[in-house]
Amino acid sequence: MNNQNNQNNRKARRTALKAIGAGAIAAGLLLTAGCSKPPEKVRIAMVVKNLGNGFFDAAHTGAKEAAAQLKDVEIIYTGPTTPSAEGQIEIINSLISQKVNAIVISANDPNALVPIAKKAMQRGIKVVSFDSGLAPEGRLMQLNPSNAQLIGQKQLQMASDAIGGAGEIAILSASAQATNQNIWIGVMKDELAKPEFSKLKLVATVYGDDQSDKSYREAIGLLRSNPNLKAIIAPTTVGINAASKAVVDEKLVGKVFVTGLGLPSEMAGHVKSGAVREFAIWNPIDLGYAATYAAYQFVKGAPEAKAGGTINAGRMGTIAIDAKGEAAMAAPFVYNKENVEQFSRIF
Repeated sequence: MNNQNNQNNRKARRTALKAIGAGAIAAGLLLTAGCSKPPEKVRIAMVVKNLGNGFFDAAHTGAKEAAAQLKDVEIIYTGPTTPSAEGQIEIINSLISQKVNAIVISANDPNALVPIAKKAMQRGIKVVSFDSGLAPEGRLMQLNPSNAQLIGQKQLQMASDAIGGAGEIAILSASAQATNQNIWIGVMKDELAKPEFSKLKLVATVYGDDQSDKSYREAIGLLRSNPNLKAIIAPTTVGINAASKAVVDEKLVGKVFVTGLGLPSEMAGHVKSGAVREFAIWNPIDLGYAATYAAYQFVKGAPEAKAGGTINAGRMGTIAIDAKGEAAMAAPFVYNKENVEQFSRIF
């Protein structure tokens, strides 16, 4: 009888121990589940030419929209206080130390930034340039807001239309090293050789370094040095705003017209004053949005994210990448007194 009782007691203890063990395992699993970390976010740094620039603030808005849709993306928005390659190099060095997943950059210099961009890529960081490109060896892809030929042609055509197809014109650009502006200026110079623009004469090209005060001084200099000047083309949002103000301050509205690339929110007043007849720009929100999607595709190793392939850019659709690793969005859109107020409320 005692033996039977002992066996029963041993069975009961074994059953109890099994139950305790199962309970401990279950508790451990629950504890582990409760303490598990959420998936790490893809950290994409947007490095712009300079902070406080309305164009890039709008691009940042687009980047945040893309991040919200992608759900696992964190945007780090940064740039130097004044547009310089040195400032961007310092920032990229810091981002390498932070081990971000991708860098999306509008370059102040296409070549000076290549060594630091290559260093970033060697550390596994995906580098995509947008707006103002890096040289091919410094990035995986360049996202152009539009086709360079169309952008250059559009600006020259707007100037020609404003002044009746004849007269002296000048260009107020960003920095002398700005990739995109230099390409567009090259297109404009080529276009000037065509019969339809034969009565236009380019008398000067100056650089305001995308700084408001310097751009304003350069515009004043153009107006005072060229009494027969009829139009200023500024392929930069900072420059067109400064040049328009200079025309108003010099009391030359109706005698000198300003055109180029500008933000509706900054240009509505200048269109109303008559200093600007029309100007153009693509949507920087869309540009920042698409650039963020592109960087994400590269980070995730999307098979088509390569030269000669395509990227899925969310609401912007599929964007083709050419053999040189370049892609373009759309032709620039023209703003004038008919539509500028409407768009000024957006960007």
